Amino acid sequence: MRARQQGVAIVLALTVVALAALAVTAMMVSQSIWSRRVALTAEHAQARQLVQAGLDWSRAVLSDDRRTSTVDYLGEPWALRLPPIPVENGSLTGRIEDQQGKFNLNNLLIDGKLDLAQLDHFRHLLAILGLPPTLAGSLADWIDADSEPQPQGGAEDAYYLSLPSPYLAANRPLIDVAELALVRGFDDGVRARLRPFVTTLPRFTPVNVNTAPPEVIAAMVDGLSLDDARMLVARRDQAYFRNLPDFFGQLPKGLSVPAKNLSASSDFFLVTMQVTIGAARARGVALLDRENDGWPAIVWRKYP
Repeated sequence: MRARQQGVAIVLALTVVALAALAVTAMMVSQSIWSRRVALTAEHAQARQLVQAGLDWSRAVLSDDRRTSTVDYLGEPWALRLPPIPVENGSLTGRIEDQQGKFNLNNLLIDGKLDLAQLDHFRHLLAILGLPPTLAGSLADWIDADSEPQPQGGAEDAYYLSLPSPYLAANRPLIDVAELALVRGFDDGVRARLRPFVTTLPRFTPVNVNTAPPEVIAAMVDGLSLDDARMLVARRDQAYFRNLPDFFGQLPKGLSVPAKNLSASSDFFLVTMQVTIGAARARGVALLDRENDGWPAIVWRKYP
C-alpha cells in the first residue's frame, strides 16, 4: 500500500514539474513574442522616419536643380534611380520621376470647361497605344460638370446608376490615376497600358519634351508620326533640348504645335522611397510641386 502511495506521489510530483515547465515555456514564448513585437514596432518607426528623410532629400535635390538650371532632362542627378543605400540593419532605395513627361488627364478640363483640343490629343494617344479612342468620351464625362454624355463613348450618371453597385460620376478633376478604375471602359488591361503615359496633376501642365516618351510627343504634335517621334527621342538622348525653339527646329517641316502645350522644364515630380530595417518594411510615395522655385511643396503623400 505504501509503495502504491509513493508511486502516486511520484506521478503527482512529475505532473507538477511538467506543468511548471509548460508554464515557464509559455511565459518565455509570450515574452519572446512581446519582445519581437516591440522590436518590429521600433524597426517600423525607424523605417518610416527614413522614408521621410528620403523625401526631404528628394525635395533638396529638386530645389538645388531649379536653382542651377531651368531645363529638366533625364541626364540630371534627380533622374538617376537611387541605388540601395546601407543603413543600420537595412537599406534605403528611391527614385524621382518627372510627371510632366506624361499626358496630364486633368488637362481635358480647363477653367471648368472641356478643352476639345486636349481631348483630341488624348484620343490620339489612345489610338497610338492601340486603345479605343471612345475612352476619351468616357473620361470627359467623368470629370466635366454637365450631365450630357459625349457622342462617342460617353457615360454620365445614368450609366453608373445602372450598375450592380451604383454610384455617380465624379464631375471633378482626377486626384489619382487609380480613379480610372471607376470610369466606364477603363478595365485592368486598359489602365496597365495607359499607366506609363498618363498622370493626374492639379493644374494645367505642358508636356516636357525632354522627358516624355515618343508616344506622348506624337500625341501632342499633330501630324507627327510615332517613328518620327522616336527619332526625336533618340536625338534627345544624345543632346537634350535646351528650349522649345530647339525642339521646334527639329520637327519635320510643316509641323507646328501651340507653345503652351509643351515645355523643356517641369514642376511636378513623383518621389518613391522604400526602406527595409530588419524585418520591417516602409514605403512612401509623394507628389511634389516646385512651381514657386523654392522648397518643393508636397501636393499629397501616401504610405501604401
